[in-house]
Amino acid sequence: MATPYPNLLAPLDLGFTTLANRVVMGSMHTGLEDRLWHRKKLAAYFAERARGGVGLIITGGFNPNRSGWFYPFSGSMINMADALSHRIVTREVHKAGGKICMQLLHAGRYSYHPLSRSASAIKSPINPFKPKAMSTKEVERTVKDFARAAKLAKRAGYDGVELMGSEGYLINQFTAPRTNQRTDKYGGSSENRRRFPVEIVEAVRKACGKDFIVVFRMSMMDLVPGGSTREEILALAPELEKAGVTILNSGIGWHEARVPTIVTSVPRAAFADLTANVKDVVSIPVIASNRINMPDVAEGILASGKADMVSMARPMLADAHWVNKAAANQADEINTCIACNQACLDHTFKLQRATCLVNPQACFETELVYLKTRKPRKVAVVGAGPAGMSCATIAAERGHDVTLFDADDRIGGQFNMAARIPGKEEFWETIRYFGKRIEKTGVKLVLGRRIEHGELEKEGFDDVVIATGVLPRKPPIDGVNHPKVVSYVDVLRGEVEVGNRVALIGAGGIGFDVGEFLVHAKRASYKDAQSTESWLREWGVDFSSDAPGGLEKPDVEPPVREVYLLQRKTTSLGKDLGKTSGWVHRAVLQKKGVKMMKGCSYEKVDDQGLHILQGDEPVLLEVDTVVLCAGQESRKELYELATADKATAKGPSYHLIGGAELAAELDAKRAIRQGAELAAGL
Repeated sequence: MATPYPNLLAPLDLGFTTLANRVVMGSMHTGLEDRLWHRKKLAAYFAERARGGVGLIITGGFNPNRSGWFYPFSGSMINMADALSHRIVTREVHKAGGKICMQLLHAGRYSYHPLSRSASAIKSPINPFKPKAMSTKEVERTVKDFARAAKLAKRAGYDGVELMGSEGYLINQFTAPRTNQRTDKYGGSSENRRRFPVEIVEAVRKACGKDFIVVFRMSMMDLVPGGSTREEILALAPELEKAGVTILNSGIGWHEARVPTIVTSVPRAAFADLTANVKDVVSIPVIASNRINMPDVAEGILASGKADMVSMARPMLADAHWVNKAAANQADEINTCIACNQACLDHTFKLQRATCLVNPQACFETELVYLKTRKPRKVAVVGAGPAGMSCATIAAERGHDVTLFDADDRIGGQFNMAARIPGKEEFWETIRYFGKRIEKTGVKLVLGRRIEHGELEKEGFDDVVIATGVLPRKPPIDGVNHPKVVSYVDVLRGEVEVGNRVALIGAGGIGFDVGEFLVHAKRASYKDAQSTESWLREWGVDFSSDAPGGLEKPDVEPPVREVYLLQRKTTSLGKDLGKTSGWVHRAVLQKKGVKMMKGCSYEKVDDQGLHILQGDEPVLLEVDTVVLCAGQESRKELYELATADKATAKGPSYHLIGGAELAAELDAKRAIRQGAELAAGL
């Protein structure tokens, strides 16, 4: 069958082995790597992606020695016992027809323990522990540790290894002047700073032989002051090829960089041109990475000659069968990664098991299982937001007779508003995905119908799932009904005119989102994302720059409105936003001149504007519009009436999920998982 993705699906001959296609499942730590008792779960997780058609899988990072631990007793490849424990992983992947490499990663100054080591004794701004500088003998010993770990990985059945030389980990710490102030043979000149990675590759190739994949993940741009220059990066690549690298992978930015590289606001394939620059100076295959999440984007990169392969980590969490769907011309059925980070990276950095907001089965393949039911039930789901769509489609997939109701004229619930925020356009993809799932699984969709108490009992349903979501909360403020005061819902739906000076009451996730919505110019379509060129200018990234780290002065578009963001709490605004993405939202609003005010008491709204007390000081904000972003209340009346009505005791079983069950900050991660877990148990 003809495919629109001929480059993406073409095999890649490495000489001693052939990869089935050009898709790499990139490395990402899930929390399943660190404990022996999780090996079966790790094997099931990778094997499902192998069955899904991915050409090459790369594991999360495993440390080559104890000084390189992420944290005490994190996953390592140090001895034969470690190697033997991995045979179930490689066996299951190979049984599923896949190939897999183990990533070897020494955390360096990112190690979260007091025994950390780095090129120099320079503390990272994101780690409380200051590393000790490695002696020359320690460096040489670490080279041998990488080689030993690679040989053990081969004994474990891995097809190869990836050497983590980017994102600010140890190898990258040696290549950048920011963290390498050594005076021995591993420091000083750029040639000396490149010595460490080159020696590691040489040692690994010697230990493992020629018929073994050696991927090197190289930092294509550090995005930190004092990082490597463009010239130094382009000099390293040929040296790595000569040393024995099979494939060069792309790493973009350090963990401490103040430029986002993977959050949803980063344009798709924004960094592919960096990979193209490196591809021009080597003859081995080169992998593009970062914010590649759909087949047309990946195909475009390969067709243009910017790379030989594409790496996707989180998209493989979102949909294990991404490649198979692309091969079957079913891209519209792909559960697209929206780059929210909420269930993957945010979990990882809190030492929780990673999963996926849009796919709660990810990393829970052995626990959250959708088996065909032997006793089909007639199920009504009320509310077509994330929780309701999740529950309805999985229940129908299992064989239940499902009807999904919503009072609105479209599916998606709160996602229809979230997708309107500049930088969150990917949320439309989730609505598209669920729309296709509703069609494919046979869910009966009834829109524009508001369900009243007692209706569904008459229609013979066995189960009624209440997923009616939330309503915005109206705080008790004097003048809250003044014409100046509007709800965030009306703002995002475009149902009200917003003035040039705006106060936002509430600085949670909704407040920040509405702030971003209001400071950006109105777009022709809410589905139009910011161009890559404009985005790079705003963050001060220049691919042709010779400056260390590739950073130049940002060129920020001025805001279209003057915005105040207020909260009652005295803590920093945005403190409770996502761990790996919250700083980006804060930075955007700061760049746009949003005035953030904490410790505010709201006195009244009148013709003059919003009167507040900040501490003990009265302040008048002479604004045209006051937007309420002060939380939500659950819409659970239908559930409460039904469960309180004794006449329905013999009627259907009622279930409450999503925002209707708990109206805390709009939490799609919890809503989708609740829907899935309920559907799996029906």
